[in-house]
Amino acid sequence: MTNKSLKLNAFLNTLRNVLNMVFPLVTFPYVSRILGANGLGIYSFSNSIISYFLLLSGLGISTYAIREGAKYRENKENISFFASQIFSINIFSMIFSYSLLFLSLILFPKLHLYSVCILIFSLQIFFTTIGTEWIYTIFEDYTYITIRSILFNILSIFMLFLFVKGKNDYLIYAAITVLASAGSNILNFFHAKTFCNIRFTFNYDFWKHIKPIIIIFASNLAILIFVNSDVTILGIMKSTYTVGNYTVAVKIYSVLKTVLSAALIVTVPRLAALYGEKKKNQYEKTASDIFNFLIFSTFPAMTGLFMISSNVIIILSGKSFLPADVSLKLLSIALIFSISGWFYSECVLIPAKLEKIVLISTTISAVVNIVLNIVLIPFYSENAAAFSTVIAEAINMIIMVTYGKNIVKIKGIKRNLIAVIIGSIGICLVCLLIDTLKFGTMFETCLSIVCSAIVYAVILILMKNKVMLEQLKLIKARL
Repeated sequence: MTNKSLKLNAFLNTLRNVLNMVFPLVTFPYVSRILGANGLGIYSFSNSIISYFLLLSGLGISTYAIREGAKYRENKENISFFASQIFSINIFSMIFSYSLLFLSLILFPKLHLYSVCILIFSLQIFFTTIGTEWIYTIFEDYTYITIRSILFNILSIFMLFLFVKGKNDYLIYAAITVLASAGSNILNFFHAKTFCNIRFTFNYDFWKHIKPIIIIFASNLAILIFVNSDVTILGIMKSTYTVGNYTVAVKIYSVLKTVLSAALIVTVPRLAALYGEKKKNQYEKTASDIFNFLIFSTFPAMTGLFMISSNVIIILSGKSFLPADVSLKLLSIALIFSISGWFYSECVLIPAKLEKIVLISTTISAVVNIVLNIVLIPFYSENAAAFSTVIAEAINMIIMVTYGKNIVKIKGIKRNLIAVIIGSIGICLVCLLIDTLKFGTMFETCLSIVCSAIVYAVILILMKNKVMLEQLKLIKARL
């Protein structure tokens, strides 16, 4: 097993995701004001359509490759053969995905208005395939990934402010978005030779790989449906203006969820290896540490976002997008369900090769989400979409935890949860108090964040919360 520090990897991946989020956080206020709700709605709807074909191209290859590739990473010949097989399967799935995309653009008149934007986004399918990002996750090479992401995000930010100047520049914005990932993927293709030699081959056991890949793909499809169906159905049933408003709420929610999940992503290959090597004690300890940290960080983030959601929207997008406030409040509640369900899916059930349970859970959640969207969106628009997401995430989490708790016992969760909830109540009181002072949106928001963090930390220290005390030790060690 690689001796790379899990804490270092978690730090680097968190840094990478934070920096990846800086791109939309820095640019989104500018983009939303320049493009307006309609331009942003066209961009978001086109992106939601291509996401289905992007998933079809990727199948469940990335998750499967990370889980299985961990077994071969100490032997370059074996990992090269394995990687070539997976890459070859991915090439075929990419061709199939493009075929269905072009057919859809021809058959569905509704998509004709968005065809150019959709085709620009479709470049991601090709570049993601050749990028073989899963190679870097298998070898836990987060240093390279982080540096690469910084460079292309900086380039994209410069291009955005240089070329996006009017309401009709959503196509340019789409192209710049693609560039941010495409450039990284081109570098990946050549840099992957550091770890293994990837080539196209017909020499592979198709059925050995394809069954688990298809099961994981079906699960990922169900996840994508209940993540993206709200935007897609809003685009069909309502206007691009409504989609634009909802996009603001989803963007803020997605940024926070990505940052919170960054530490989780790097643990997947390590936990998969520990479980595969039957090191139960190490596996259970690592899983417990990660889950307790996720609870420790997610609850205050969820509470804080709920309390200051309107201020965040005004700062990032302007008062014209305030109709998204209720949606953002609802989505903030979904954070805890989403992060917890993701943990049990990626860190427990998939390493245990229980992809079928993940598939069942995500399928049920997706169906519930679609039905609720179809029934409620005509009456409650974007708020219905957000509510449907909360319910779907909650159902998914309940099913995942029900099966996952039989595999791993999370130690210290009750005591940690009690302290975290009390700390979050402290955050609510702080935000309510500051809101009465009427200092102004920006100052109130900054003051709320700083004071909430201090109060939360003090409460957890007084309650001798183990996770909080460990974080303080890490901070002291780095000073």
